[in-house]
Amino acid sequence: MCTGRASACSRAERLGLLLGLLLTAPSLLAATARYRCEAVYLPARSTWVRNVEIEHDARRVVALRIDGVPVHSFAVDGTVLRTALDNERILLDTASGRWQSDFRGLAQAQGRCDRE
Repeated sequence: MCTGRASACSRAERLGLLLGLLLTAPSLLAATARYRCEAVYLPARSTWVRNVEIEHDARRVVALRIDGVPVHSFAVDGTVLRTALDNERILLDTASGRWQSDFRGLAQAQGRCDRE
């Protein structure tokens, strides 16, 4: 039996404890939600498919990627994510499946997002 001191535990006992922690606390493990967004950009009237990956645990969003590019700063307000990438300000509402973005007033986009 392991007494809690690292030196008193065998390697098998430590691995068993670690495995037990992982199995009893699955909410601590991160999961990834993937969205496929079709956004119509105006004034060009072109449709772009944007892929969004939201990595989260049970309590918070831990990482966000758009088209495979990691976004370093984002804000979460309920089901709404706000961020910016390459001068594009992006708003993604995961509850309604809505994409909105703006290129500093030069072009705007709106579209829908479907969870994959």
